[in-house]
Amino acid sequence: MTDWQQMPDLAARGLGGGVVHASDEFFAFAADLINDHAPTFTPQSFGARGQLYDGWETRRRRPRGTGDDHDLAIVRLGAPGVIHGVVIDTAFFTGNYPPAASVEACRLPGHPSPAELLAADWMPVLTRSALKGDTRNAFSVPADDRVWTHVRLRIYPDGGVARLRVHGEVVPDPALLPEVFDLAAAENGGTVTACSNMFYGSAPKMLLPGLARSMGEGWETSRRRDDGNDWVLVRLGVPGRIQLAEIDTSHFKGNAPGEFRLRGIPDVRSLEAPADWIELLPRTRAQPDTRHRFAVSDAPKVTHVRLDVYPDGGVARLRLWGSMPEKQRRRLAERHF
Repeated sequence: MTDWQQMPDLAARGLGGGVVHASDEFFAFAADLINDHAPTFTPQSFGARGQLYDGWETRRRRPRGTGDDHDLAIVRLGAPGVIHGVVIDTAFFTGNYPPAASVEACRLPGHPSPAELLAADWMPVLTRSALKGDTRNAFSVPADDRVWTHVRLRIYPDGGVARLRVHGEVVPDPALLPEVFDLAAAENGGTVTACSNMFYGSAPKMLLPGLARSMGEGWETSRRRDDGNDWVLVRLGVPGRIQLAEIDTSHFKGNAPGEFRLRGIPDVRSLEAPADWIELLPRTRAQPDTRHRFAVSDAPKVTHVRLDVYPDGGVARLRLWGSMPEKQRRRLAERHF
């Protein structure tokens, strides 16, 4: 995969994304476009309107005039951000996929209605491009630092799309951030940049909103058979001073880590200089199925945090509560206004 496909999916339901309008949903609902799980398909499974699909599918369009030549769906991004690439996944749509699609973006404050979004000024992100059926159609987006809140997917003329992924960089709105907030949260721009092992569960899941509902919604490694340990490196959404750390092993009962440790990195240039790392939480015994909370005293500003687990195991959520310098808050404000 290209680098942008490793970035967060800004449209994902797990991040708070939502489908707010669709021109047609005759065969399958547009809300499924942003489901977190991969598309599935059961052949010969029919409902009142035909074969059941995991995705969005419109009826066969019969154009009657100008402007009636395509279908569209509008998605509210879970977090505002800069878009670096989109994936229009037509998985399992073979004879009924749209031959082409385009994506546009807009930025509206607050919580606009579908009518307000339809009347908004939209900017092209992906010009009309050919699609293949039953394929993850991936498109990089030309460099653009503008922050968007919504995207509009147009399909030409009709058909089915299983998933829409909008990968990019979260840019939190400082007007909505209190003095102390979760610096590592995905919705605030926190990102996993490196990890030793993600055999059973993906490390970025630790940064998603809300509590994990099962082990499948956290990070879990395979069992180590050597003298090492597993770890994950998180780039904070904004550099800041951590005051409270929460390491949640909920649902991990027979496979929680034995111990864990947290260190902060004051400068991105220190990533390759472990001697410069700052101890935030010394090696500490972990308990299974527990939300561990630790006060962090007198910590300087850090840009990255490394969580080490000993020797392996699973973590449901990682929360790093803290504050950011006023200078950083002003920089964020400039990107939004």
